Amino acid sequence: MLSNRIAVCRAEKKWTQQRLAEEVGISRQTVTAMENKKYNPSLILAFKVSKALGKPITEVFNYKEEI
Repeated sequence: MLSNRIAVCRAEKKWTQQRLAEEVGISRQTVTAMENKKYNPSLILAFKVSKALGKPITEVFNYKEEI
């Protein structure tokens, strides 16, 4: 299961979902879906989001294997 801290990291920068979407080059709806864990981004998109937020990918995304 892929969890994330996108909303927390975004709030630290005082960014809206729209601002993050523009920085990364995706739609606001995609940001919403990722924050609500309804969409798992590709590895490339995960790196882009992390870079835009100024955080290492391991601070933004966390993978836990389901048993």
